[in-house]
Amino acid sequence: MAPRLFLFGLLLTSCSLAMASDPSPLQDFCVAAPKSRVFVNGEVCKDPNLVRADDFFFSGLHLMGDTSNAVGSNVTVVTVAQLPGLNTFGISMARIDFAPWGMNPPHTTPRATEMLTVLEGRIEVGFVTSNPENRLITKGLQKGDVFVFPEGLVHFQRNVGNSNAVVIAALSSQNPGAITIANAVFGSNPDIDEDILAKAFQVDKNVVPSCSLALASDPSPLQDFCVADPNSAVLVNGVACKDPNLVQANDFLFRGLQVMGDTSNEVGSNVTLVTVAQLPGLNTFGISMARIDFAPEGINPPHTHPRATEILAVIKGWVVTSNTENRLLTKVLEIGDVFVFPQGLIHFQRNVGHAHALAIAALSSQNPGAITIADAVFGSNPDINGDILAKAFQVDKNIIYQSQSKF
Repeated sequence: MAPRLFLFGLLLTSCSLAMASDPSPLQDFCVAAPKSRVFVNGEVCKDPNLVRADDFFFSGLHLMGDTSNAVGSNVTVVTVAQLPGLNTFGISMARIDFAPWGMNPPHTTPRATEMLTVLEGRIEVGFVTSNPENRLITKGLQKGDVFVFPEGLVHFQRNVGNSNAVVIAALSSQNPGAITIANAVFGSNPDIDEDILAKAFQVDKNVVPSCSLALASDPSPLQDFCVADPNSAVLVNGVACKDPNLVQANDFLFRGLQVMGDTSNEVGSNVTLVTVAQLPGLNTFGISMARIDFAPEGINPPHTHPRATEILAVIKGWVVTSNTENRLLTKVLEIGDVFVFPQGLIHFQRNVGHAHALAIAALSSQNPGAITIADAVFGSNPDINGDILAKAFQVDKNIIYQSQSKF
């Protein structure tokens, strides 16, 4: 009986884990219909026959936010509220601008892991583990560095330079939420009883009103983190955990995303990945990131991500994107534009300018995978039978053999 109870408990744990994050899509897409009067967990779907490329598109992430406020920062979010095509995809994005020495105050994102890369400036970041340890893990970041904040943990960012700074953050939910600790505790509506706060913060009751006044204007993980241990002999779905007592800030850090990739190849593009293989702290967090460099007229060929939705922001240049499902949805993007590609669907990007282009992509898996269609079909090992491909593509077998010889 005991083994059965153990297995039953394990099954319940697995089910809870599977259901703990955003709902998974059951079709290619479910563009949000925010005006619907039906209430669901997430958003009701728009009629798929009325879906257009603009439903997967957001423009404006190149614009600097107004940082003339008490904390010296501004967050521009791209969630399902701003980009309806994100519905059910479990991912979103944000731009955070910092004035000199500005900060994004201690906060949590209750429904999402956050993965951040620095575009300009020098940033100090940190997060605090849960009770009883309450251990602060902090790191100084520069341009091109990537850092990950575990879901639900208190974290912050601060510009430690004398000039403006900007970062791009990816979040593992279409609606991650944000709870600024000071606002929630001292600025709630109605106020939390002063006796409760005085006792919780171990201060005199007279201190509490002054705090409230100052703030009036303005696989889910089963533990805080499970840093990947690639040397472990244990086989699991993902990567086994490193001993938490040996975890350091560097386990959550990747350096080098500011470095341009080599685009001197046949397709004229280069993808620099930041998955769990490069950043062990991503393990169990369901998110990753990539830098895509394009030579003039370069392309990222048609491909799919079998385990991830992709959300992409153009940092430099002009890029054509697609989202294909026999019906082609395509859009030209410029600096600051954002586009989302549904999980598993064939898509591509192409630089349509005469200068180099750059995009940053976030993906809703720690190990999204990539299947380049031409490589998989014509470059498999061993080759797919020529008769099969000739019939599938409705062409002469010699054309198939010619294509296979190039991959």
